[in-house]
Amino acid sequence: MHKRVVPIQQICPSERSEVPAFALAFALALLSVIALEIRCSNPPGKLDWMPPSPVQPIYLLFQSLSHTLPLDPLNGLGGKLLYAGELDAEGRNLLYAANIAGTASLAASADPGALRHAMRDGVIDFFVNSLEEALRILKNEIRKRQAVSVGVAADPNRLVEQMLDRGVLPDLLPRDTALSREHRDVLLRQGSIQIAEATFLSGAQFALWRLDRDFARWLPRVDDCARAVLPTEDHLRHRWLKLGPRYLGRLAQRQHGVGMTEAEFATFQSEAGELLAQTGPEGTDLPRLSIEKNEF
Repeated sequence: MHKRVVPIQQICPSERSEVPAFALAFALALLSVIALEIRCSNPPGKLDWMPPSPVQPIYLLFQSLSHTLPLDPLNGLGGKLLYAGELDAEGRNLLYAANIAGTASLAASADPGALRHAMRDGVIDFFVNSLEEALRILKNEIRKRQAVSVGVAADPNRLVEQMLDRGVLPDLLPRDTALSREHRDVLLRQGSIQIAEATFLSGAQFALWRLDRDFARWLPRVDDCARAVLPTEDHLRHRWLKLGPRYLGRLAQRQHGVGMTEAEFATFQSEAGELLAQTGPEGTDLPRLSIEKNEF
């Protein structure tokens, strides 16, 4: 049985070997995909297509924390303890928000790999093997009203049972199913508070800005434009803009955002556009800026 072959000379006359038809078909398909990606890429001077922002869900949780307990202008929720439950995707976002809000946080996972990954991403500050180790860290930081997040290598439900045995009562509990109904009811009866759902003024939206390069240099300058349109007494949003980039790390490396009213967004968009419209030194290309607003 002979394989069907296509003379490579039909493609490149300088070669003498032959290529199977299936290999040629695969190569042509690959080239088609590459060409499609090139056609869909951003044209110069504009960032047309942008994936969903990972920052906005964390901002919503940050707002939820502030709606549950008032944030101190200086220390935020310093001195409070949050039990975030399972260190899954939702738990990670909640810990990010809690770090920015300034509270001490405790989470658990039976998967050591998930805890190590959370450490690398800055979601948690410490990875310990027992509740006793976690409490030693948490007590010191709560006393100092400092933000800290600790992950325990344990089953989340088992950790709650240990907390109940030790008389550890978190101030804050997540809204979702991170806890069993039985454990949630016990903690709520003893005085824990479930995180409230964030509410926003009519017309408020999430303003998001992204750059294609020179992030470290230009994002802080665009942030300054955002701060300028926010009321000075709005400690909550100023805290987010100040501490968000530090705690979010790679998630906020190329993009920042904050909630704004329509009027604030219009002013910010104008001022940020003027900033990036500067000519700059001769021969210097300024980064491309994209500003959008998303519904909450």
